[in-house]
Amino acid sequence: MADELIPLNVWLAGRSYRIRIKPSEEAAVLAAAKKADDKIMELRAHFAGKDDQDFVAMCLLMYATENITAAATPDASALSGLKDMIARIDDALGAD
Repeated sequence: MADELIPLNVWLAGRSYRIRIKPSEEAAVLAAAKKADDKIMELRAHFAGKDDQDFVAMCLLMYATENITAAATPDASALSGLKDMIARIDDALGAD
């Protein structure tokens, strides 16, 4: 029964959205909704005269761009680990 979905209400830009999610995703979804709603309120304060759909679209574009940029950037700790492994291999090969 791990595939069962639970209903959850999230608020974005003053509107409630009822979604169905896996129980294990609840905390992450609530945190993401809060982060997005906070960003929408921040945009609302800086860009008066726009409607909520504009703010939701700007928020979506900002987070999508961040996600794509983060995915394209190598993880610094993984890169450091690889450099260490290469150095050890070089040392081992040079020891002969």
